Amino acid sequence: MKIIVSVPVQDKPIRVISLEGALDGSNFECLIDEAQKQYTARVRNLVLDLDRLNFISSAGLSAIHQVALIFRDKKPARKQVVSWDEFRWDAYRQGKGSSAGLPHRHVKLLCPSANVRQSLDTIGFTPLFEIFEDLQQALASFRLRLPAAAS
Repeated sequence: MKIIVSVPVQDKPIRVISLEGALDGSNFECLIDEAQKQYTARVRNLVLDLDRLNFISSAGLSAIHQVALIFRDKKPARKQVVSWDEFRWDAYRQGKGSSAGLPHRHVKLLCPSANVRQSLDTIGFTPLFEIFEDLQQALASFRLRLPAAAS
């Protein structure tokens, strides 16, 4: 798998991590390590570009989950593959918090291929992430839009 990190907006804590090839048990830790590196460098918003990712295994899904935890400022529990049931249970627990029913605010997914999208749907990740087909829309989604104050 190839990982490319880009800075789409200068002077903003946003990065795009583009993945190419297969994200599986042989390389999933590389994605987690890169995400941790970016977070340590004070990057607070991340777009995972999955357009050129042609395969994702359960280890790859685990990596995406752990990246989301990093950007929620939560220490990932472990760098290992977990079962589908553990993914679903963790997604359920995350939905019980103050952001119940809301997708991850700081990690967005871009252009997942059909195979990757099917895996995200199967595991139940689709509702947990905002998924975009356009990079500019994904970047714009990080802007906080506050409702107008009531008079």
